Amino acid sequence: MNSVQPVLPMTGGCSCGAIRYEISSFPLLLYTCNCTDCQTASGSAFALNMPVATKDFRVLKGEPKGWRRPSPTGADVTSWFCGDCGGRIYGERAGWPESINIRAGTLDETRWLNPAAHMFMRSAQSWVQPAANAECHEIGPSDFRPLAEKWRAMWPEFFPRT
Repeated sequence: MNSVQPVLPMTGGCSCGAIRYEISSFPLLLYTCNCTDCQTASGSAFALNMPVATKDFRVLKGEPKGWRRPSPTGADVTSWFCGDCGGRIYGERAGWPESINIRAGTLDETRWLNPAAHMFMRSAQSWVQPAANAECHEIGPSDFRPLAEKWRAMWPEFFPRT
């Protein structure tokens, strides 16, 4: 595993510091999305998405601006950005009120990040190399529960078995 261990609460924010947030529970998953929409939105090869429980996320400083659009599957998605520097912080998907997707690169400490999966590999850049032991999906899985289980097994200190 990684030599750097995450600590709760996790904090992060935009590039200019106008938006700051805190996450009080461990993320539900970490994955890359290589779809062409994420490539365009990020200006990079993929987005590094980190779903977290909505109830455990709070904005500490600033007021993000929202931009609503349909996802490639037609779901209503709102992306939340800093109105000053334009950095995307997180997104919400209609029908999934229990979680939001943080852009993991906005965390203050990122050295522990190791994705459990890579989505939409059919549109990944040819040089993208999956993380060791990560699952690869040509598109997104229809059921994220097995991936969430794999993620929990990667971090037993945050998800003790009962």
